[in-house]
Amino acid sequence: MTLRILSSPTASDDVVKDLSSSIAAALPDAAIEVEAVSPGHFAIRVVSSTFEGKSRLRQQQIVYGAIAHLMKGDDAPVHAVDRLQTELP
Repeated sequence: MTLRILSSPTASDDVVKDLSSSIAAALPDAAIEVEAVSPGHFAIRVVSSTFEGKSRLRQQQIVYGAIAHLMKGDDAPVHAVDRLQTELP
């Protein structure tokens, strides 16, 4: 088993990239900002026209659906999303 040190800058950078690319795959037109707040904790801002006509809850469900695989399991790299902003362009 590989030990992942979540507090290392490289680990956080890798997870930020993984989060961004997962969201971009689900929302290709999105402008995405991901910030590592603390080890395993992230702040995410997504601006996408896909959110047009959808409730804030549904917008956030779309983003969580895109990153769910990064939050599953005992060794998940994402422990929590401390702040999730979804906006229209």
